[in-house]
Amino acid sequence: MMKRFLVTGGAGFIGSAVVRHLVGDLGHQVCVLDKLTYAGNLENLEPIARSARFHFARLDICDVAAVRALFAEFQPEVVMHLAAESHVDRSIDGPAAFIQTNVVGTFHLLDVAHDYWQSLPPDGRAGFRFHHVSTDEVFGSLHDEGLFSETSPYQPNSPYSASKAASDHLVRAWNHTYGLPAVASNCSNNYGPYHFPEKLIPLIILNGLEGKPLPIYGQGDNIRDWLYVEDHARALVLVAEQGRVGETYNIGGSSERTNLQVVEAVCDLVDEMAPDAAIGPRRELIRFVADRPGHDKRYAIDAGKIKRELGFTPRESFETGLRKTVRWYLDNEAWWRRLRTSVYRGERLGHVA
Repeated sequence: MMKRFLVTGGAGFIGSAVVRHLVGDLGHQVCVLDKLTYAGNLENLEPIARSARFHFARLDICDVAAVRALFAEFQPEVVMHLAAESHVDRSIDGPAAFIQTNVVGTFHLLDVAHDYWQSLPPDGRAGFRFHHVSTDEVFGSLHDEGLFSETSPYQPNSPYSASKAASDHLVRAWNHTYGLPAVASNCSNNYGPYHFPEKLIPLIILNGLEGKPLPIYGQGDNIRDWLYVEDHARALVLVAEQGRVGETYNIGGSSERTNLQVVEAVCDLVDEMAPDAAIGPRRELIRFVADRPGHDKRYAIDAGKIKRELGFTPRESFETGLRKTVRWYLDNEAWWRRLRTSVYRGERLGHVA
């Protein structure tokens, strides 16, 4: 049955994957609410932009009056909240924007959603859901053993993860105190098409194509669990529609890799798909650089709960997803070339001298 989804941050990397899935695969009505900061890009929504089921509103979630008006006009049945500042390095350089969007913005959105939910007739209130999308970084850093579960203690170590932890707690409070029918999810590192070039995998792909140095923090031994973004989008819709109110679901790819392993895998795929004798083997471009301040050692997700309750498992392995990702960047130079020349040129961010 078709539903009306309001997706905040729907022009971003993960948000646009969710919207393409909702509109293109599932046939739902979707309104994207997005401020269109540097990481928001309407080109990410081009595959479904001409659908009559797609709507767009350029708004800041901190603009309470405008957000209230949008709720009243669109009448969403499901809110999926993905609007966030999300890059750790940028949070080190300028934490204020992260507090404003991730904490204050989430508060305003919860306030508006609660008032809207209370105004609905009984059947509308019963079917309404607010889904808050968060990160595994709120749990801090793991050592060599163990996995993050839904009951892991919060120990955020960066301004970004601290702001997301705060927003998670606000969502829990609005459910517990005010009864807002909310669910939440915490995901591992995403990768895939339309990923903004400041993040590790697209940065390495593009630098490799251009024969530029491939920077790796420290010794490259930090470990992340990698999740293909289109798998994540499927999981998020399952949580929004079928997750139990008041519950949190961890979403992971069961694909732990060191940063060095990730970079080497990207190098090998770029060499295979776009060989360049003038550049030579891309692994020779790897450079180890000063580590990020407070760099968490390891993240790893226990995704057993979402598999047991909602039947979700990723379709892509890291190898198949990474191959699709490199192929996408090779086939979509117009998308990334504009960003590399006018928005982000590959400079180092988040370095404290």
